[in-house]
Amino acid sequence: MKPRTPGTGPGRRTPGMVLAGCLLSTALLTGALAGCGVPAPELDRDAASQLQSKVLAVTQAAAANDPSTSLKLLDDLVTQLDEAADRGAVSFKRRQSVRTSIDAVRTDLTAQQAAAEAARVAAEREAAAQAAAAQAPVVAPAPGNSDKGDKPKNKGKGNG
Repeated sequence: MKPRTPGTGPGRRTPGMVLAGCLLSTALLTGALAGCGVPAPELDRDAASQLQSKVLAVTQAAAANDPSTSLKLLDDLVTQLDEAADRGAVSFKRRQSVRTSIDAVRTDLTAQQAAAEAARVAAEREAAAQAAAAQAPVVAPAPGNSDKGDKPKNKGKGNG
């Protein structure tokens, strides 16, 4: 089997797709644990529902390749998680686990945002360079200043 070059081909996974998969997995796991009938749940059912909706919003923004919106929504998710933990709706262990996942997602989104910004700046510079080249004046010799000094002087030779 021929090794595939990373980042190419039909099976290529974009950072948004990886992020969406991670967030979706976290949301599903959160929902599954919230549905368990343990006496002291690590995650309250209402808190799980609220967090899942926020995770879905982050996932959708990431899938739309919008890292800045994703990061803002991720901040909202952290706030909501902290509030739920303060109410006792999320255990300390669960909160730490979710925060670890959020930090990993934030790192990916920040890298994606930086790459998008670098690409935007490079495109602007290229466009500016092309515009400058198109507007550069063409220097033509001034009238009456033909290249007389560069031509060989054959006049008068052979005339005797």
